[in-house]
Amino acid sequence: MSLIQTLRGTGVAVVTPFTADLQVDYRALEKVIESLIAGGVEYIVTLGTTGETPVLETAEKIDIVNFTMDKIAGRIPVVVGIGGNNTAELIKDLHKYPLNKAIAVLSASPYYNKPSQEGIYLHYKALAEASPKPILLYNVPGRTGRNMSAATTLKLSTVPNIVGIKEASGDMAQCMTILRDRPSDFLVVSGDDALALAQLACGMDGVISVAANAYPAEFSNMVRTCLSGNFAAAKTINDPLIEAYELMFAENNPAGVKAFMAEKGLLENYLRLPGVPLSQPLQQAVKLFLSK
Repeated sequence: MSLIQTLRGTGVAVVTPFTADLQVDYRALEKVIESLIAGGVEYIVTLGTTGETPVLETAEKIDIVNFTMDKIAGRIPVVVGIGGNNTAELIKDLHKYPLNKAIAVLSASPYYNKPSQEGIYLHYKALAEASPKPILLYNVPGRTGRNMSAATTLKLSTVPNIVGIKEASGDMAQCMTILRDRPSDFLVVSGDDALALAQLACGMDGVISVAANAYPAEFSNMVRTCLSGNFAAAKTINDPLIEAYELMFAENNPAGVKAFMAEKGLLENYLRLPGVPLSQPLQQAVKLFLSK
């Protein structure tokens, strides 16, 4: 099976649960993993930015990858997030992290540096040449400060060992240009839960989701229904989740989804600074939504 077929559907950018003393809560992480598998998601992404990777130490990241691989035990594929704004350091990380059981590496475009399009191209080209696993691009300008243009994405789509993109620009015209001109074996998945249904209708291959941490069955069923071409049925699944998406991203990710997961008993509602839990009024809105 090709990578584009394997990663077609719903991937989940898994949160990192913490205990009250802000240590990684591996018991809760196992509970989350089992919930996702039981919910029918197609694969997971460990160490994505939703996992609060900027506040994890290297040793913790390596432990999380090993723990996740051990608990999943080959039941579904695992993508490992390795991104940053220091190309040379990332190349070292690609050989430092335990990637032998990973299916691919998801790498966010460099943040803060605000490189030119040529800088973004050369950054990913260097990673692709060094990586022992296929690279998935990740365009998320709302976090990085620089959009990766459709032209750059398409240029990178022909680079050996670059196999797809998580596209989270929110720009539908840009998404449609990529989908029109991509190679047939280049994976394009949504990184915007609220836009996923529309983007799947335009031809995307799936979603790497935040919301599916809290709604794995509903969200993955919506995505599969879209991929089967039944968009009217998918809309009936997605409509009740629209308010959840709004609440999850009203203040901060992953504070929003962690609030939902805490209410569902999957983890304790802790984040490491500078991340903080939702404000009290928004937390109450989450409780009210779930009570309905």
